Amino acid sequence: MSAHHLPPLTPVAGAPWLIDRLTMGHPVAAFGVRGARTPEIARLAKASGHEVIWVDLEHSTMPIDVAGQICACALDIGIMPLVRVPEREYGVIGRLLDAGAMGIIAPRVETAAQAADIVAACRFAPHGHRSAIGTLPLVQYRRMPADTLYRAADQATLVKVLVESPLGIRNMAEIAAVPGVGLLAIGTNDLSAELGVPGDFRDPAVRAAHEAALAACRAAGKPLAIGGISDAAYSAELVRLGAAPLLMTAIDTDLLLAAAQARAAQAFATLS
Repeated sequence: MSAHHLPPLTPVAGAPWLIDRLTMGHPVAAFGVRGARTPEIARLAKASGHEVIWVDLEHSTMPIDVAGQICACALDIGIMPLVRVPEREYGVIGRLLDAGAMGIIAPRVETAAQAADIVAACRFAPHGHRSAIGTLPLVQYRRMPADTLYRAADQATLVKVLVESPLGIRNMAEIAAVPGVGLLAIGTNDLSAELGVPGDFRDPAVRAAHEAALAACRAAGKPLAIGGISDAAYSAELVRLGAAPLLMTAIDTDLLLAAAQARAAQAFATLS
């Protein structure tokens, strides 16, 4: 088939779609991947009603090629693939985006300078230093002028920064003001531990941090997701206070463990 007879490009739901949905208060379900090693996990995520899939390279030993295959599959079937990279490992960002990731989740961001470095790793020149490339899965490998390709990629790619420390909370206003940061998030598990109350999501210090972060992001006009909370009622309360309704529903390893425990209990119950 010649280039003149190629079918039209299928629109990709990238950063503008997700940011708009969250800003308007529409819930978006996101599924996490740590244990799976085949692309079919993306199909299972979509079949179960998820619109976003995020691959966790911070807390897994998954090879980058496997992460890329999962992202490419997700892109092809119409759910948005994100990757959480290990802390400060900016060099892997361009490779994941080249493979099909539509966004990067950067953990433990504590300063505006760190946030700016992450944005630069996700953007082509002149807005960053992502390495030039001829084509991308984002445009189904079509050939087009470089400036057109890079503009499309920059617009579609989400930069999500994860704040997980008291220092990051104190610097939240400056972090939120960094151009190119599209979505901010709080990792409450780590934050509560650093505040000396691990797992106590309703502790006054944790609550104060959440409220300060919400105020800073509201002033910057950017959505803030608050995760790492196993208390569903408190999560709902935070959404009512203005947190973005990004629903981190489950991680594959947690689901497998819960299902295995339930099946084992069921099997033993049949013998009692």
